[in-house]
Amino acid sequence: MTDITTAAALWWAVIASGIYHGVNPGMGWPLAVSAALMERKSGSLARALLALALGHFLAMAAILFPFTVLLFLAEWQSAIQTGAACLVIALGVYLLINPRHPRFLARVPPSRLALWSFLSAIAHGAGLMLVPIYLGICRTIETDAGHAAASDLMTGNAMIALSVAVAHTLAMTASGGVLAVAVYKWLGLRFLSKSWFNLDVVWALSLILVGIISLWSLH
Repeated sequence: MTDITTAAALWWAVIASGIYHGVNPGMGWPLAVSAALMERKSGSLARALLALALGHFLAMAAILFPFTVLLFLAEWQSAIQTGAACLVIALGVYLLINPRHPRFLARVPPSRLALWSFLSAIAHGAGLMLVPIYLGICRTIETDAGHAAASDLMTGNAMIALSVAVAHTLAMTASGGVLAVAVYKWLGLRFLSKSWFNLDVVWALSLILVGIISLWSLH
């Protein structure tokens, strides 16, 4: 029962982090609004949101799947999770010290929203934030490392990684999409310019918090 409760809490964390990423302007929903306003077509908003979602999903997968390979070493799972948690905390501390957005993102043309979304998610640690949660979900699944075939471990962990990336991206797209549609159809550019909110500090602190919770869950 404890593992079921823990797994449920971790899956909710995947969804909650997706909503959080979607609401954050830094993940790109204002760019979708801008694209729709410039082209004066509501369909442009949907296409832009889909491009952002694709880039975000690919970034999540690019971060999660290497850890799937590491989990072949099932007996080292605690050590792997500890290392991942420390890496997340270190990135959070770095972003607190150096909150400036990476300059290379400004060089990506607006027409390449999927690429921009991918690079932005990587640079801001959006995928890395999911790693301790993903590893925690894997730990809730009972596996006899001595008898389980390596292919079975890989398949099971890969499916979990894929499910985490999909659930997170859907939540991100839904929350960001709601804001984008509201601004485009009703609130307008004035709201966007006056109500822009910066979550950089909150983002960095959330990375640190996720890492600390992951370390605490190991004890």
